[in-house]
Amino acid sequence: MYDGKTRALFVKYAIPQMIGLLFNSIYLIVDGIFIGNRLGRDAMAAAAVSVPFIEILIALSMAVASGAGIMISSQLGRKENEEAVQTFNTAILCFAVIGISIIVMGNTFLHSLAEVLGSTPQIHDKAICYLQYIVTFSPFLLFSFLLGGLVRNDGCPELAMFALAFGSISNMALDYVFMYPLNMGISGAALATAIGPVFSVAILLPHFLMKKGNLYFTKLKIQPHNIRRIFMLGFPSFIMEFTIGIITFVYNFAIVKYGYGEIGLAAYLVIGYLMLIILTIFLGMAEGLQPVFSYFAGISEDGRNQDMRRFATKIFLSIGLLCYLFILFFSSYFFSIFNPEDTELIAFMTSKSIAYFCGFFLAGYNILMISYWQSTQSTKKALLISLSRSFIFPPILILVLPVFLGGEVIWICHSMGEGLTTCVGLILLFGNKKGRKIQGRLGQSVCSNRNRN
Repeated sequence: MYDGKTRALFVKYAIPQMIGLLFNSIYLIVDGIFIGNRLGRDAMAAAAVSVPFIEILIALSMAVASGAGIMISSQLGRKENEEAVQTFNTAILCFAVIGISIIVMGNTFLHSLAEVLGSTPQIHDKAICYLQYIVTFSPFLLFSFLLGGLVRNDGCPELAMFALAFGSISNMALDYVFMYPLNMGISGAALATAIGPVFSVAILLPHFLMKKGNLYFTKLKIQPHNIRRIFMLGFPSFIMEFTIGIITFVYNFAIVKYGYGEIGLAAYLVIGYLMLIILTIFLGMAEGLQPVFSYFAGISEDGRNQDMRRFATKIFLSIGLLCYLFILFFSSYFFSIFNPEDTELIAFMTSKSIAYFCGFFLAGYNILMISYWQSTQSTKKALLISLSRSFIFPPILILVLPVFLGGEVIWICHSMGEGLTTCVGLILLFGNKKGRKIQGRLGQSVCSNRNRN
């Protein structure tokens, strides 16, 4: 299953997951295009309120999928198939409980949730309308990502890609139907977004129900330590994906605080879409490589893991630089798709994006190192990098720098956070290598002294 050269394994596992996640991100963007063209700036701002919540849901699914996936790949590598099946069923149970809890709690405190996510009085009713559909259908979004991740760890990355892509294409078609012929307004956009994952789940379920791989549904022996281990191993992935939601939440707050108002929120929605595309490319490739890293770690093939990490680093950095060149020369064309007649909004988005994305070529490297360390069960290192690029550097920079440099500086804080995170990652990587060399030399010296004696 994991035979072949580094390049071939990268293409087999990283590319399908990247394509699948990219389609999944595109359907959020298509919502924005329909909303912007059909309903205008305030509706775009209302939809922006739900983006952090959607990213939290995706982060939860990635956490459980990655934690269970790391365990499953290692168990399959050691031929512990029964243990892998139990891990799979434990992950399913966890998500059933989480999904039901979100529906109940989310609908009970819907107005409070919208306010916490950044809703203003002017857009509150529209924000509530959009958010309610997302909350109610949230289990399907959760399970679409969970089942996709587990299918990938079961050796079928192409099926995971197809399921995510089909759900996304269905959403795009439903966007048009609900918003134009049926004229459902922002409710139609929300309903289309909510229904898309239902198709993905329907495609993925037969793989497990019909026992087409190593993983299938069976009677579960509940083992609390397995649940704890799934969440412990998956927590860096939660933070990695949750970063988009955290950053969006922090920026929504800063945009209102520093007087950018509805034009700032609408602009950041579209800048956030572009951010989502770039980060999804990196996240998809990194998540696609997780089964490979975990399998090699399970059979102690450290050399092959190092080869894959070095090869992937070159790919990630190259793609990051190409993305920034696109932003420099073509971002205005991308932004004009959403509301072509609002020239003020397009000019605002174009000027802010150049600063906002200047350090994003480093984001891919940071995401790769999180996946690598997480998959090889160096969880503390993965968690430190995840926290650095989400909870530590960006919020601190957004809180502190405007006090001295003015509100305009907020647009560069995300990229600065990625740069500082890269510094932390390099210290962990090369500091660890230097420590191993010193330990090796000390060991050789001890052995030499013993031989002399």
